Amino acid sequence: MIVIDNLSKKYGKIAALQGITLEIPLNGILAIVGPSGCGKTTLLRLIAGLERPDGGKIQIDNYEVSSSANMLEPHKRGLSMIFQDLALWPHMSVQEHIIFVLKKEKLTRDVLESRIDEILRDVNLNGYDNRYPHELSGGEKQRLAIARALAPHPKYLLMDEPFSNLDSILKEELQEVVIKLKNNHQMGIIYVTHNVDEAFMLADRIAIMNRGMIEQADDKDKVVKNPKNDFVRRLLKIR
Repeated sequence: MIVIDNLSKKYGKIAALQGITLEIPLNGILAIVGPSGCGKTTLLRLIAGLERPDGGKIQIDNYEVSSSANMLEPHKRGLSMIFQDLALWPHMSVQEHIIFVLKKEKLTRDVLESRIDEILRDVNLNGYDNRYPHELSGGEKQRLAIARALAPHPKYLLMDEPFSNLDSILKEELQEVVIKLKNNHQMGIIYVTHNVDEAFMLADRIAIMNRGMIEQADDKDKVVKNPKNDFVRRLLKIR
């Protein structure tokens, strides 16, 4: 479980996060929803270890990984992150993306090939081993980003609006891939989006952010039935 306790972060005089407290269990999907500039991506970056908090702390599986005085390196946190721009490497094939991530594990050739086949099957990219990013469609690039993130077997997968530029059909297909991954790999997924419909399609739990704070966080059905305030009602279009 990821436990976030009274987390805060400022950029100059701007408070990006204020007193964030949240629990994210393993084997579930939490969608973090809110308008642009509310702090969603900042929160994700702090969980990933890409930013240091000014106050509060983050624990992963009962181990403190972030505070103002203590920072565990991102690669030691047992998580992977998919950025909005995907950050694929244009000079590497699909297969080479996976090999690069796995090279520290010093696997035998047979084990490495088996792992690559397994990962690409998980995201429906089997047979695409030797293609380069410029040879992939938008949806296939998304699948490659997910495959690369899965390669080290993370316990938690962080996703920062990865499907925002896709059409509705591709988006639905990739949402199904994410749900399958959660079920097959028993991982916790944190999915940041400004799209409420997308959040409710994917998530078990919803956290609604506004101006650097959590307005409400609960099972998605409970949020709909008992919105905490007018902001939540407006965001969810509840009358």
